[in-house]
Amino acid sequence: MPELPEVETVRRTLSQLITGKQIDRVTVSLPRILQKPDDPLVFAAQLEGRTFQSVERRGKFLRLVMDGLVLVSHLRMEGRYGLFDSETLPEKHTHVIFHFTDGTELRYKDVRQFGTMHLFMPGEELQAPPLNKLGLEPLEEGFTLEVFRRALGKRSTKIKPLLLNQEVVVGLGNIYVDEALHMAGIHPETSANELKRKEQELLHLAIVETLSAAVEAGGSSIKSYVNGQGEMGLFQHSLKAYGRTGEPCLNCGNLIEKSVVGGRGTHICPKCQKQPHNNISKSDSNSMNTLKQRNNKVKDRLDGLDN
Repeated sequence: MPELPEVETVRRTLSQLITGKQIDRVTVSLPRILQKPDDPLVFAAQLEGRTFQSVERRGKFLRLVMDGLVLVSHLRMEGRYGLFDSETLPEKHTHVIFHFTDGTELRYKDVRQFGTMHLFMPGEELQAPPLNKLGLEPLEEGFTLEVFRRALGKRSTKIKPLLLNQEVVVGLGNIYVDEALHMAGIHPETSANELKRKEQELLHLAIVETLSAAVEAGGSSIKSYVNGQGEMGLFQHSLKAYGRTGEPCLNCGNLIEKSVVGGRGTHICPKCQKQPHNNISKSDSNSMNTLKQRNNKVKDRLDGLDN
């Protein structure tokens, strides 16, 4: 399933491809993708004549903003958007086509057919499902250490499933939780309320660093993910823990192990990520300083990409 870096990459690509394009008509071949309204004829009628003004993101959801409407889209397992010339035959599993007045088409393809689309009046989408209960955005300025600490609170939930909870922090999936916990040196079975203050700071920095670097690399193409132009992400070549079972840890040389935490396959270094109830070593202070420096550099590069 695409996580925050992949969805953010799709957002940036689509923003370049469809902003300013006007919809002539819409065709839907798989009605169950439509959640609001669920009638394909009503859905198409509401979109006819609309112009895409911007493409935004909230967690793992895309917000395609038009004049008078917002389309909230979730890609789920394998959903993808692409811009094509109308003369190009649609690929198999293309379920929704936005026909533009300039002869191009935005096509939504979904092999697994789990994606969803909702239409809202502007502003209403943030007050109703599926966006109204989403948690903190980890790449926004408001994601400060103190805000993160409050979100963790006194929860006794294991830290990995807690980070996967989209009502706490949005956009984190299995790949980036494993990577952030490895970078921070925290065992995924550690209860959130057992984290020391320095561990909280390390984890906060690791989340921002991991996601920022992944966005810069265009996401991770672990399975079928590509951006709106059909290009693969490259962050999978930088993974330190996820998918590296039996390979040496790049920090210490111990072999990466795989287990199940909260029902999810989990990758750890047993030396770098000690079982709960271990104090932070002096080396953690060095790790924190290194993370801060790297985080600042990545943020500068990301700012350059947006400008």
